[in-house]
Amino acid sequence: MADGLLDPRTIRQLAAELDLRPTKQRGQNFVHDANTVRRIVAASGITPDDVVLEIGPGLGSLTLGLLEVARAVHVVEIESSLARRLPRTVADRLPAASERLHVVEADALTVTDLPDPQPTAVVANLPYNVSVPVLLHVLALWPSIRTGLVMVQLEVADRLVAPPGSKTYGVPSAKLAWYAEAARVGTVPPKVFWPVPNVDSGLVRLARREPPATTATRQQVFAVVDAAFAQRRKMLRGALAGLFGSSGEAAAALERAGVDPQARGEVLGIADFARIAEHASPEIDAGETLVVRSRPHE
Repeated sequence: MADGLLDPRTIRQLAAELDLRPTKQRGQNFVHDANTVRRIVAASGITPDDVVLEIGPGLGSLTLGLLEVARAVHVVEIESSLARRLPRTVADRLPAASERLHVVEADALTVTDLPDPQPTAVVANLPYNVSVPVLLHVLALWPSIRTGLVMVQLEVADRLVAPPGSKTYGVPSAKLAWYAEAARVGTVPPKVFWPVPNVDSGLVRLARREPPATTATRQQVFAVVDAAFAQRRKMLRGALAGLFGSSGEAAAALERAGVDPQARGEVLGIADFARIAEHASPEIDAGETLVVRSRPHE
């Protein structure tokens, strides 16, 4: 049993010291239960060989738990006061691990490099308002990450792991499937957080896999995914009309890809979206917006 993990009293002391008032804007809810921290670390499957990337460490509850196991931990924290305080918290409570902690003060959505050793796992309590874009950004930038566990709002967890054809399947499900297999491995009640959120949280375990074999780029495939779900109730030939130039061109491309033009995006897996993207000629403008024109009939 670890004595170095944070408890509710210490959490509140640290918050008072920093004059910290958790904000809904940044989705700040800090775990104050040591048993929950141990549960997250155990469920993540990290080993002493792993280098962990943690997003939004806050006051350091999960960071301390990760440092008990991992080879090293990189943390990315946007709040300057929290980023500055974290090394001292670790030095006070887990001094032997101080040299294995590296703090990056930045917005996680703008970070593009980390010092060596590169991360092999991502484990984080992700702020609910940016959880999906942050997770996709991290997986895109660090192919060295092979496993992970993220704690997100329960509704978001359900979306991340949803299979094609389910009511909650959508853009997050499809895009995450490009990078990894995802599975719900637990639920976390509101009472273990401060302040107490209004909803449960879900634990999502990630296992990296190769993307579908395709001649299309990830950007091209994701453009098709975005278009397919932008008008969720439309048939694909209509939903993709703007991307391909017309509903007729979209229908022709879908048929060449072996996809029913009258189907809806919610029934397609990521490999299906990749096949559709292969049957289009992409042009990327200066703003990085993808415009697709259908290829001539083959």
